[in-house]
Amino acid sequence: MKNRKRNSKLSLVRSLLVLLVITTVAALLYIDSNDVTNEANSGTRNAVVDLLQKQVFEPVLPDTAVTLPKDFRFHPEYQHEWWQYFANVVDDEGAEYGIQWSYFRIASDERKTAGWQSPQIYISHVVISSKNKVWKEQRIARGGVGQAGMIVEPFKVWVDNWCWQATGKTPFPGELDISTNEFALNLQSQAAGPFALLGENGYQPKHDLLPIAAFNISAPFISVKGEITLGDNKTTRVKGNAWMSKEWGSQLISQRQKGWDWFVVRLNESEVLTVSQYRHEDQMPYVFGSIISNSGKTISLDETQISLNSSKGSVLKGGKRVPLEWDVIIPQYDINLALTPVNKNLLLPFIIPYWEGPIEVRGSHNGKGFMQLTGY
Repeated sequence: MKNRKRNSKLSLVRSLLVLLVITTVAALLYIDSNDVTNEANSGTRNAVVDLLQKQVFEPVLPDTAVTLPKDFRFHPEYQHEWWQYFANVVDDEGAEYGIQWSYFRIASDERKTAGWQSPQIYISHVVISSKNKVWKEQRIARGGVGQAGMIVEPFKVWVDNWCWQATGKTPFPGELDISTNEFALNLQSQAAGPFALLGENGYQPKHDLLPIAAFNISAPFISVKGEITLGDNKTTRVKGNAWMSKEWGSQLISQRQKGWDWFVVRLNESEVLTVSQYRHEDQMPYVFGSIISNSGKTISLDETQISLNSSKGSVLKGGKRVPLEWDVIIPQYDINLALTPVNKNLLLPFIIPYWEGPIEVRGSHNGKGFMQLTGY
Protein backbone atom coordinates (compact mmCIF):
# COMPACT_ATOMS: atom_id res chain seq x y z
CA MET A 1 0.00 0.00 0.00
CA LYS A 2 2.79 2.43 0.90
CA ASN A 3 4.58 1.67 -2.37
CA ARG A 4 1.37 2.29 -4.34
CA LYS A 5 0.88 5.64 -2.58
CA ARG A 6 4.50 6.61 -3.21
CA ASN A 7 4.25 5.64 -6.89
CA SER A 8 1.01 7.61 -7.17
CA LYS A 9 2.69 10.70 -5.71
CA LEU A 10 5.67 10.32 -8.07
CA SER A 11 3.27 9.96 -10.99
CA LEU A 12 1.47 13.15 -9.96
CA VAL A 13 4.75 15.05 -9.62
CA ARG A 14 5.87 13.93 -13.07
CA SER A 15 2.49 14.91 -14.55
CA LEU A 16 2.68 18.38 -13.03
CA LEU A 17 6.25 18.74 -14.27
CA VAL A 18 5.19 17.77 -17.79
CA LEU A 19 2.41 20.39 -17.70
CA LEU A 20 4.89 23.05 -16.59
CA VAL A 21 7.30 22.13 -19.36
CA ILE A 22 4.55 22.08 -21.99
CA THR A 23 3.39 25.54 -20.94
CA THR A 24 6.90 26.98 -21.03
CA VAL A 25 8.59 25.10 -23.85
CA ALA A 26 5.83 24.41 -26.37
CA ALA A 27 5.58 28.13 -26.96
CA LEU A 28 9.35 28.46 -27.00
CA LEU A 29 9.71 26.00 -29.86
CA TYR A 30 6.17 25.83 -31.23
CA ILE A 31 5.73 23.74 -34.36
CA ASP A 32 2.19 23.65 -35.73
CA SER A 33 1.47 26.87 -37.57
CA ASN A 34 -2.25 26.10 -37.27
CA ASP A 35 -1.95 27.04 -33.60
CA VAL A 36 -1.43 30.64 -34.65
CA THR A 37 -4.97 30.79 -36.01
CA ASN A 38 -6.42 29.52 -32.76
CA GLU A 39 -7.11 32.48 -30.48
CA ALA A 40 -6.71 30.58 -27.21
CA ASN A 41 -3.49 28.86 -28.25
CA SER A 42 -2.12 32.09 -29.67
CA GLY A 43 -2.87 33.90 -26.42
CA THR A 44 -1.08 31.23 -24.39
CA ARG A 45 1.92 31.36 -26.69
CA ASN A 46 2.13 35.15 -26.56
CA ALA A 47 1.98 35.11 -22.76
CA VAL A 48 4.87 32.67 -22.57
CA VAL A 49 6.89 34.53 -25.21
CA ASP A 50 6.37 37.71 -23.17
CA LEU A 51 7.84 35.88 -20.18
CA LEU A 52 10.81 34.70 -22.22
CA GLN A 53 11.49 38.21 -23.46
CA LYS A 54 11.66 39.85 -20.04
CA GLN A 55 15.22 41.00 -19.38
CA VAL A 56 15.61 39.24 -16.04
CA PHE A 57 18.41 37.08 -17.38
CA GLU A 58 21.78 38.16 -18.69
CA PRO A 59 21.52 39.47 -22.27
CA VAL A 60 23.53 37.87 -25.06
CA LEU A 61 25.98 40.60 -26.09
CA PRO A 62 28.63 40.58 -28.83
CA ASP A 63 31.36 41.90 -26.54
CA THR A 64 31.10 38.87 -24.23
CA ALA A 65 33.80 36.49 -25.36
CA VAL A 66 33.28 32.73 -25.26
CA THR A 67 36.20 31.19 -23.38
CA LEU A 68 37.35 27.57 -23.43
CA PRO A 69 37.26 25.42 -21.41
CA LYS A 70 35.49 27.80 -18.98
CA ASP A 71 32.23 27.99 -20.93
CA PHE A 72 31.54 24.28 -20.81
CA ARG A 73 30.20 25.18 -17.36
CA PHE A 74 26.59 25.60 -16.22
CA HIS A 75 25.24 29.11 -17.07
CA PRO A 76 22.36 29.82 -14.63
CA GLU A 77 22.54 33.54 -15.41
CA TYR A 78 21.15 32.75 -18.87
CA GLN A 79 17.73 31.27 -19.49
CA HIS A 80 18.57 28.23 -21.56
CA GLU A 81 21.35 25.86 -22.57
CA TRP A 82 21.18 23.21 -25.27
CA TRP A 83 23.58 20.36 -25.96
CA GLN A 84 23.15 18.49 -29.25
CA TYR A 85 25.02 15.44 -30.49
CA PHE A 86 24.66 13.82 -33.92
CA ALA A 87 26.51 10.64 -34.94
CA ASN A 88 26.63 8.71 -38.22
CA VAL A 89 27.85 5.20 -37.38
CA VAL A 90 28.19 1.81 -39.06
CA ASP A 91 28.29 -1.69 -37.55
CA ASP A 92 30.65 -4.56 -38.38
CA GLU A 93 28.32 -5.78 -41.14
CA GLY A 94 28.04 -2.39 -42.82
CA ALA A 95 24.57 -1.43 -41.54
CA GLU A 96 24.28 2.34 -40.97
CA TYR A 97 22.63 4.13 -38.03
CA GLY A 98 21.98 7.70 -37.01
CA ILE A 99 22.24 8.58 -33.32
CA GLN A 100 20.84 11.79 -31.84
CA TRP A 101 21.10 12.97 -28.25
CA SER A 102 19.79 16.31 -27.03
CA TYR A 103 20.05 17.80 -23.54
CA PHE A 104 18.12 21.00 -22.85
CA ARG A 105 17.95 23.22 -19.77
CA ILE A 106 15.39 25.99 -19.45
CA ALA A 107 14.69 28.24 -16.46
CA SER A 108 11.14 29.35 -15.72
CA ASP A 109 12.50 32.47 -13.96
CA GLU A 110 15.72 33.90 -12.52
CA ARG A 111 15.41 32.57 -8.95
CA LYS A 112 18.38 30.82 -7.33
CA THR A 113 16.54 28.38 -5.10
CA ALA A 114 17.30 24.76 -4.27
CA GLY A 115 15.34 21.52 -4.16
CA TRP A 116 11.88 21.35 -5.68
CA GLN A 117 11.83 25.17 -5.76
CA SER A 118 14.59 25.21 -8.38
CA PRO A 119 13.41 26.99 -11.56
CA GLN A 120 15.63 24.76 -13.74
CA ILE A 121 13.91 22.16 -15.91
CA TYR A 122 15.89 19.57 -17.90
CA ILE A 123 14.68 17.77 -21.01
CA SER A 124 16.62 15.09 -22.85
CA HIS A 125 15.86 12.82 -25.74
CA VAL A 126 17.70 10.11 -27.60
CA VAL A 127 16.96 8.66 -31.04
CA ILE A 128 18.54 5.78 -32.93
CA SER A 129 17.46 5.30 -36.52
CA SER A 130 18.24 2.97 -39.39
CA LYS A 131 16.94 3.19 -42.93
CA ASN A 132 13.61 1.63 -41.93
CA LYS A 133 13.29 1.78 -38.12
CA VAL A 134 13.33 4.33 -35.31
CA TRP A 135 13.95 3.91 -31.59
CA LYS A 136 13.31 6.95 -29.41
CA GLU A 137 12.64 8.10 -25.84
CA GLN A 138 12.45 11.32 -23.81
CA ARG A 139 13.15 12.22 -20.18
CA ILE A 140 12.07 15.30 -18.18
CA ALA A 141 13.38 16.29 -14.74
CA ARG A 142 13.43 19.15 -12.26
CA GLY A 143 16.84 20.46 -11.28
CA GLY A 144 17.78 20.83 -7.63
CA VAL A 145 16.84 17.36 -6.42
CA GLY A 146 19.68 15.36 -7.97
CA GLN A 147 17.58 13.92 -10.78
CA ALA A 148 19.33 16.05 -13.42
CA GLY A 149 22.12 18.58 -13.61
CA MET A 150 25.53 19.69 -14.88
CA ILE A 151 29.00 19.48 -13.33
CA VAL A 152 32.03 21.10 -14.93
CA GLU A 153 34.91 19.18 -13.30
CA PRO A 154 34.93 16.37 -14.02
CA PHE A 155 32.50 17.16 -16.82
CA LYS A 156 29.09 15.53 -16.44
CA VAL A 157 25.51 16.15 -17.56
CA TRP A 158 22.75 13.74 -16.63
CA VAL A 159 19.06 13.08 -16.28
CA ASP A 160 18.01 9.96 -14.38
CA ASN A 161 20.33 7.16 -15.56
CA TRP A 162 21.22 8.92 -18.84
CA CYS A 163 24.67 10.44 -18.59
CA TRP A 164 27.48 12.05 -20.56
CA GLN A 165 30.64 12.13 -18.49
CA ALA A 166 34.33 12.79 -18.98
CA THR A 167 37.42 12.94 -16.80
CA GLY A 168 38.40 16.58 -17.44
CA LYS A 169 36.82 20.02 -17.90
CA THR A 170 35.59 19.37 -21.45
CA PRO A 171 33.26 16.67 -22.84
CA PHE A 172 36.15 14.84 -24.54
CA PRO A 173 37.18 12.14 -24.28
CA GLY A 174 33.71 11.32 -23.03
CA GLU A 175 31.19 8.54 -22.65
CA LEU A 176 27.47 8.71 -23.44
CA ASP A 177 25.61 5.99 -21.57
CA ILE A 178 21.83 5.63 -22.02
CA SER A 179 19.53 2.76 -21.17
CA THR A 180 15.77 2.45 -21.72
CA ASN A 181 13.28 -0.42 -21.63
CA GLU A 182 13.46 -0.71 -25.43
CA PHE A 183 17.07 0.05 -26.35
CA ALA A 184 20.44 1.19 -25.01
CA LEU A 185 23.71 2.72 -26.16
CA ASN A 186 27.20 3.23 -24.82
CA LEU A 187 29.43 5.43 -26.96
CA GLN A 188 32.95 6.71 -26.44
CA SER A 189 33.65 10.00 -28.21
CA GLN A 190 37.03 11.58 -28.85
CA ALA A 191 37.67 15.03 -30.36
CA ALA A 192 39.47 14.51 -33.69
CA GLY A 193 39.90 18.23 -34.35
CA PRO A 194 39.67 21.61 -32.60
CA PHE A 195 36.56 23.21 -31.14
CA ALA A 196 34.97 25.95 -33.24
CA LEU A 197 33.44 29.23 -32.07
CA LEU A 198 30.84 30.07 -34.72
CA GLY A 199 29.68 33.57 -35.63
CA GLU A 200 31.79 36.29 -33.98
CA ASN A 201 34.00 34.35 -31.54
CA GLY A 202 31.00 32.30 -30.43
CA TYR A 203 28.41 35.10 -30.60
CA GLN A 204 25.83 34.08 -33.23
CA PRO A 205 23.03 36.51 -34.26
CA LYS A 206 19.76 34.88 -35.37
CA HIS A 207 17.91 37.91 -36.72
CA ASP A 208 19.09 40.77 -38.91
CA LEU A 209 17.09 43.46 -37.08
CA LEU A 210 16.19 42.23 -33.59
CA PRO A 211 18.72 41.52 -30.79
CA ILE A 212 18.20 37.75 -30.89
CA ALA A 213 21.42 35.79 -30.54
CA ALA A 214 23.09 32.96 -28.66
CA PHE A 215 26.55 31.82 -27.67
CA ASN A 216 27.83 28.68 -29.34
CA ILE A 217 30.63 26.14 -29.01
CA SER A 218 30.87 23.42 -31.64
CA ALA A 219 32.91 20.23 -31.88
CA PRO A 220 32.62 19.35 -35.58
CA PHE A 221 35.24 16.59 -35.68
CA ILE A 222 34.51 13.70 -33.33
CA SER A 223 35.43 10.04 -33.70
CA VAL A 224 33.01 7.67 -32.00
CA LYS A 225 32.90 3.98 -31.21
CA GLY A 226 30.83 1.84 -28.88
CA GLU A 227 27.78 -0.37 -28.71
CA ILE A 228 24.05 -0.11 -29.34
CA THR A 229 21.42 -2.58 -28.13
CA LEU A 230 18.14 -2.47 -30.02
CA GLY A 231 14.75 -4.19 -29.78
CA ASP A 232 16.08 -7.71 -30.31
CA ASN A 233 18.40 -7.30 -27.29
CA LYS A 234 21.36 -7.93 -29.57
CA THR A 235 24.36 -5.74 -28.78
CA THR A 236 26.07 -4.38 -31.89
CA ARG A 237 29.45 -2.69 -32.13
CA VAL A 238 29.48 0.57 -34.08
CA LYS A 239 31.93 3.28 -35.09
CA GLY A 240 31.84 6.51 -37.07
CA ASN A 241 31.86 10.29 -36.89
CA ALA A 242 29.89 12.77 -34.79
CA TRP A 243 29.18 16.47 -34.24
CA MET A 244 28.43 18.16 -30.92
CA SER A 245 27.34 21.72 -30.12
CA LYS A 246 26.51 23.69 -27.01
CA GLU A 247 24.35 26.80 -27.20
CA TRP A 248 23.18 29.13 -24.44
CA GLY A 249 21.33 32.42 -24.19
CA SER A 250 18.29 34.25 -22.85
CA GLN A 251 15.99 34.99 -25.77
CA LEU A 252 15.57 32.16 -28.22
CA ILE A 253 12.70 33.45 -30.37
CA SER A 254 10.94 36.60 -31.48
CA GLN A 255 7.19 37.19 -31.42
CA ARG A 256 6.87 36.48 -35.15
CA GLN A 257 9.35 33.67 -35.59
CA LYS A 258 7.94 30.69 -37.50
CA GLY A 259 10.76 28.19 -37.04
CA TRP A 260 14.20 27.26 -38.29
CA ASP A 261 16.09 24.84 -40.53
CA TRP A 262 19.57 23.60 -39.59
CA PHE A 263 21.95 21.44 -41.62
CA VAL A 264 25.28 19.86 -40.65
CA VAL A 265 27.20 18.29 -43.54
CA ARG A 266 30.57 16.54 -43.49
CA LEU A 267 32.04 17.68 -46.82
CA ASN A 268 35.18 15.51 -46.49
CA GLU A 269 37.57 14.29 -43.83
CA SER A 270 38.83 17.81 -43.09
CA GLU A 271 35.81 20.12 -43.60
CA VAL A 272 32.31 20.42 -42.17
CA LEU A 273 29.58 22.75 -43.44
CA THR A 274 26.78 24.09 -41.26
CA VAL A 275 23.87 26.16 -42.61
CA SER A 276 20.99 27.69 -40.62
CA GLN A 277 17.81 29.45 -41.74
CA TYR A 278 15.56 31.28 -39.25
CA ARG A 279 12.10 31.93 -40.70
CA HIS A 280 9.95 34.91 -39.64
CA GLU A 281 6.49 36.10 -40.59
CA ASP A 282 6.43 38.98 -43.11
CA GLN A 283 10.23 38.97 -43.38
CA MET A 284 12.87 37.28 -45.45
CA PRO A 285 14.56 34.36 -43.66
CA TYR A 286 17.80 35.03 -41.83
CA VAL A 287 20.41 32.67 -43.31
CA PHE A 288 23.97 32.07 -42.15
CA GLY A 289 26.55 29.31 -42.08
CA SER A 290 30.14 28.24 -41.61
CA ILE A 291 32.77 26.10 -43.27
CA ILE A 292 34.89 24.62 -40.50
CA SER A 293 38.29 23.04 -41.10
CA ASN A 294 40.08 20.63 -38.78
CA SER A 295 43.10 22.92 -39.09
CA GLY A 296 41.23 25.39 -36.85
CA LYS A 297 40.08 27.76 -39.60
CA THR A 298 36.39 28.79 -39.69
CA ILE A 299 34.86 30.67 -42.63
CA SER A 300 31.65 32.54 -41.78
CA LEU A 301 28.95 32.68 -44.48
CA ASP A 302 26.01 35.07 -44.85
CA GLU A 303 22.81 35.10 -46.92
CA THR A 304 24.54 36.70 -49.91
CA GLN A 305 26.76 33.62 -50.26
CA ILE A 306 24.22 30.85 -49.62
CA SER A 307 21.37 29.64 -51.83
CA LEU A 308 19.04 27.38 -49.82
CA ASN A 309 15.93 25.90 -51.45
CA SER A 310 13.51 23.11 -50.60
CA SER A 311 11.05 20.98 -52.54
CA LYS A 312 7.29 21.22 -51.98
CA GLY A 313 7.61 18.85 -49.03
CA SER A 314 6.83 15.28 -48.11
CA VAL A 315 3.51 14.31 -46.53
CA LEU A 316 4.23 12.42 -43.31
CA LYS A 317 2.02 10.36 -41.05
CA GLY A 318 -0.84 12.49 -39.73
CA GLY A 319 -0.89 14.62 -42.88
CA LYS A 320 1.83 17.08 -41.90
CA ARG A 321 3.88 18.37 -44.82
CA VAL A 322 7.58 18.91 -44.14
CA PRO A 323 10.24 19.87 -46.73
CA LEU A 324 12.67 16.97 -46.50
CA GLU A 325 14.67 17.53 -49.71
CA TRP A 326 16.95 20.57 -49.94
CA ASP A 327 19.50 22.10 -52.28
CA VAL A 328 22.44 24.04 -50.85
CA ILE A 329 24.57 26.09 -53.25
CA ILE A 330 27.59 28.17 -52.24
CA PRO A 331 29.22 29.20 -55.56
CA GLN A 332 32.19 30.98 -53.99
CA TYR A 333 33.41 27.67 -52.53
CA ASP A 334 32.21 25.33 -55.33
CA ILE A 335 29.59 23.71 -53.11
CA ASN A 336 26.43 22.37 -54.80
CA LEU A 337 24.62 19.82 -52.66
CA ALA A 338 21.37 17.84 -52.73
CA LEU A 339 20.25 16.75 -49.26
CA THR A 340 17.77 13.90 -48.74
CA PRO A 341 16.69 12.07 -45.55
CA VAL A 342 17.87 8.54 -44.84
CA ASN A 343 14.58 7.78 -43.04
CA LYS A 344 11.59 10.11 -43.52
CA ASN A 345 9.83 8.94 -40.35
CA LEU A 346 11.71 11.15 -37.91
CA LEU A 347 9.10 13.74 -37.02
CA LEU A 348 9.78 13.50 -33.29
CA PRO A 349 6.70 13.86 -31.03
CA PHE A 350 8.58 15.16 -28.02
CA ILE A 351 7.75 18.17 -25.83
CA ILE A 352 10.30 20.00 -27.96
CA PRO A 353 9.02 18.70 -31.32
CA TYR A 354 10.83 18.84 -34.65
CA TRP A 355 11.93 16.72 -37.59
CA GLU A 356 15.50 15.65 -37.01
CA GLY A 357 17.60 12.93 -38.53
CA PRO A 358 20.50 11.79 -40.73
CA ILE A 359 20.73 12.86 -44.37
CA GLU A 360 22.46 11.69 -47.54
CA VAL A 361 24.58 14.30 -49.31
CA ARG A 362 25.08 14.20 -53.09
CA GLY A 363 26.53 16.61 -55.64
CA SER A 364 29.86 18.41 -55.53
CA HIS A 365 30.53 16.51 -52.31
CA ASN A 366 29.19 13.10 -51.27
CA GLY A 367 28.74 12.12 -47.67
CA LYS A 368 26.55 12.20 -44.57
CA GLY A 369 25.05 14.76 -42.30
CA PHE A 370 22.08 15.74 -40.14
CA MET A 371 19.06 17.98 -40.58
CA GLN A 372 16.76 19.67 -38.05
CA LEU A 373 13.50 21.33 -39.15
CA THR A 374 10.97 23.20 -36.98
CA GLY A 375 7.82 25.19 -37.60
CA TYR A 376 6.03 23.15 -40.25
